[in-house]
Amino acid sequence: MRDKIEKINNFNLLIAAAGQGTRCGGGLPKQYRMLAGKPLLRHTIDAFIGFPGLQQIKVIIDPAHEELFLGTIKGLKNIDFVAGSDSRRNSVKNGVNSFSNLKDSDILLIHDAARPMVRKDDIQTLIDALNDNEAATLAAPVTDTVKYENRKESVTRDDLYALQTPQGFHYGTIKKAHASADPQTEYTDDTGLVSALGIPVKLVQGHRGNFKITTEDDFEMAEKLMARQEETRTGMGFDVHAFADTPATTVMLCGVAVPHNRPLAGHSDADVGLHAITDAILGSIAAGDIGQHFPPSNDKYKNMDSAIFLRRAVELLQEKGGHTVNLDVTLICEVPKIGPHREAMEKRIADIAGIEPRRVSVKATTTERLGFTGRGEGIAAQAIATVRLPRES
Repeated sequence: MRDKIEKINNFNLLIAAAGQGTRCGGGLPKQYRMLAGKPLLRHTIDAFIGFPGLQQIKVIIDPAHEELFLGTIKGLKNIDFVAGSDSRRNSVKNGVNSFSNLKDSDILLIHDAARPMVRKDDIQTLIDALNDNEAATLAAPVTDTVKYENRKESVTRDDLYALQTPQGFHYGTIKKAHASADPQTEYTDDTGLVSALGIPVKLVQGHRGNFKITTEDDFEMAEKLMARQEETRTGMGFDVHAFADTPATTVMLCGVAVPHNRPLAGHSDADVGLHAITDAILGSIAAGDIGQHFPPSNDKYKNMDSAIFLRRAVELLQEKGGHTVNLDVTLICEVPKIGPHREAMEKRIADIAGIEPRRVSVKATTTERLGFTGRGEGIAAQAIATVRLPRES
């Protein structure tokens, strides 16, 4: 046990997501089914993204689901996956052993992929409990009457708790517990392995909303709860760039090199479409504008790919627990023609933002040869971002 004066803040996270999830139907393992606009697993990961003290995230997956997993984490960084095994216990053991860089006193939280609605204050309370305990778990008091089938008597609810996740451990404790576990014994969770060593597990009261999604009814309930816990916001972006005097063969628009004889002038690659979208996302979370985050006075950003700007705006959104619902951009120009490149632009924007192409719209219009765009002197773009955020953000 570490000195109580040295307060624990840093922790590591292991998410168990190797199951098949067949009871829910829907044609996909439940952790990859869409829930309120994004995969269930993505909701679970996003619940921890940006949490103070989080060092690394690893997700246990079925190797056959690798493509689904990579699609789920698109746009996120520093998330690794670990191959699962023939049982949850062996899968988690693989995951625990994969943290070879941890010291015995470091903290590891283990969380079920199917619990996407864990609250940040409960996570912090669990971490705080690990200052004085080698093992702790979120738990909710049982409020329903509990009864065995074919027995007259009911089970008393006094001191009866339903265990949840995340469950937290000092790394040396959980590693030893998995190494020492009796292979013939059924353990329903990781606290059972630790208890078998004679180590007490601290129960930390959580909220009942942190339920495990198992059935179709659970999905329906989660949809309704998330709708109440989130709000929709919109942001608008506008940008203008003049054509440069230098000759070229392409111009960058919405992440695509479009054939044209003049590039746009700017400090970065002057991608007017991506700049407008970046400002729209920043506006949706009241995070200023592109010039504040990437000032043109800084030579570091000279000739930079504007995809980096858009990715950063998406990261800031995700750090607030939000996700993108829709991106809509209109390019205003006489030349070049946008139509032949629209689909490629939508796919590129979706790839940068980590969303599905069906959530991106690229349009083009002219000003009927009026103004600077009508005279072919440059291109303007306006964009609207629609996002969902937790109500407290």
